[in-house]
Amino acid sequence: MKIGTLIHTWINGELTGTDEFGNRYYRGKKKNQWGREQRWCLFKGGDEASKVPPEWHAWLHHTVDQPLTHLSTEMKPWQQEHQPNMTGTAGAYRPAGHAYQGGERARATGDYEAWTPE
Repeated sequence: MKIGTLIHTWINGELTGTDEFGNRYYRGKKKNQWGREQRWCLFKGGDEASKVPPEWHAWLHHTVDQPLTHLSTEMKPWQQEHQPNMTGTAGAYRPAGHAYQGGERARATGDYEAWTPE
């Protein structure tokens, strides 16, 4: 976290809430020149945008006026827990045939017939 962001937050920010990951969400005390309030997040740990849950994402992007924190406790049976974006890390998905997985793809089964124009 940058010192300039912390100073800006102390002077101009008003804490709106926190999420289950420890991220803190702020709104500006004043509106900008177009009459819209500024909203931002201070991440716990590294700055990773995929750590923002959907209910806070909607609030940050002015989709809703108030954060949908009451919805976060009402998990539907089909919903899954939030997972961070693992791209570029050792935990990233690599399918069979990927260079890091040996680079050998499974052989074709022979049921494919290439199209050729007449």
